[in-house]
Amino acid sequence: MTKKRSTRVPMRAQDPGARSKNFLEVNLGYTEEEALEEASRCLMCKGPQCVKGCPVGIDIPGFIGRIKEGKFNDAARLIKKRNSLPAVCGRVCPQEEQCEALCVVGKKGDPVGIGNLERFAADHEAGNPDGITLDMAPENGHKIAVIGAGPAGLTVASDLAMKGYRVTVFEALHKAGGVLAYGIPEFRLPKAIVQRELDYLTSLGVEIRCNILVGASVRIPELFADGYRAVFIGTGAGLPRFLDIPGENLNGVYSANEYLTRSNLMRAYDSEEADTPIAHGKRVAVFGGGNVAMDAARTALRLGGDEVHLFYRRSREEMPARKEEVHHADEEGILWQFLTAPLEFIGDEKGRLKALRSQRMELGEPDESGRRRPVPIEGGGFVTEIDTAIVAIGNDSNPILTRSMPEIDTNRWGNVVVEEPTGRTNCRGIFAGGDIVTGAATVILAAGAGRTAANAIHEYVQWITWGEDTRKLT
Repeated sequence: MTKKRSTRVPMRAQDPGARSKNFLEVNLGYTEEEALEEASRCLMCKGPQCVKGCPVGIDIPGFIGRIKEGKFNDAARLIKKRNSLPAVCGRVCPQEEQCEALCVVGKKGDPVGIGNLERFAADHEAGNPDGITLDMAPENGHKIAVIGAGPAGLTVASDLAMKGYRVTVFEALHKAGGVLAYGIPEFRLPKAIVQRELDYLTSLGVEIRCNILVGASVRIPELFADGYRAVFIGTGAGLPRFLDIPGENLNGVYSANEYLTRSNLMRAYDSEEADTPIAHGKRVAVFGGGNVAMDAARTALRLGGDEVHLFYRRSREEMPARKEEVHHADEEGILWQFLTAPLEFIGDEKGRLKALRSQRMELGEPDESGRRRPVPIEGGGFVTEIDTAIVAIGNDSNPILTRSMPEIDTNRWGNVVVEEPTGRTNCRGIFAGGDIVTGAATVILAAGAGRTAANAIHEYVQWITWGEDTRKLT
């Protein structure tokens, strides 16, 4: 009997020197042979722990078993029963903290590359379509409105369409996809992949209407008046936070939201096809330690940065970014400034950013989060010459919708308050999920919230319909 390998099959990637100068996808995916070899490492556990770590409950041993048998499209079909965005989630979800973290194989070696195999199945099905269809309930005549075409909203839409509802998704921007379209760079998530997932959604009968800002151009009560039985709010967390230090209004200081939206959604990176202006900084400073900061730094490098510094107030070990993204940034030449706090942006006489004053830190006693608090080192101040700064320290919820309907309960951060786990708000017929509820999180967690809310919406509509039928009989 052949001994199973303890290390996972590595995924091929572009050479760091080449990819740091282009926006082509970094990871190249598995070949069929590589996918078969990696799938063979799965033990097919009878009580799979990995499934417990998946926010949408994918039958992980089931789809990997299909790959083992060479039934690649069957694997994709099985995934899509629980997740309508497999090509996206296979690329950007932190499997190492979720399904793969609970993989039994990982106790004595590398966990099975579940995310890599999910991506393979989705990409294989797209390149080799065989008319995959899923079992859909007959149309029931009920309309559902979904606000926001991000991961949570798209998941709600697909799940309810499968249950027979007529679903309309209202998106404020000119392109659907939410953070998948405006936040994640082309080199990590090609927009053709996002469009492929959107095309699948519309094939289920979902209507996506862009350039409609609910809360401004239309209000939620108008949606109910138009015959929608329930409304799901999945508007995400798109209001950027800033550092609140002097000089933040200088020309050359960006939020990561603006910088990445210009590059990704408005295609500023493709200067031959788009006229969108964007800073092509030569000495760039990025602030933050999460995946958004990694995306901003690596984008700045590809847009011509000679030096791209990433400033993070804690240590490398405490960075919340995915290890793979940090590794790729390392390979590409991002310069790290750990245990450093920005104090002031310095401008020239024309109001243009020219330098940054910072403070070296060290770790002191733990704070309320349990992590050691950064404290200043005496005499640790220094100045760095920069021409562009990108702030990527998190986002809050956009208040436009909730201000238009103050009856909806929100917390002190502006996030919608819901009943767990249903996503039901305090207002009849209104549900919410994803980053608008939790604050900025991951794509798959938003999708998981969307799946749960879809089931709750279905139960709710069945209940009110039963009530109406009962009243008609009495």
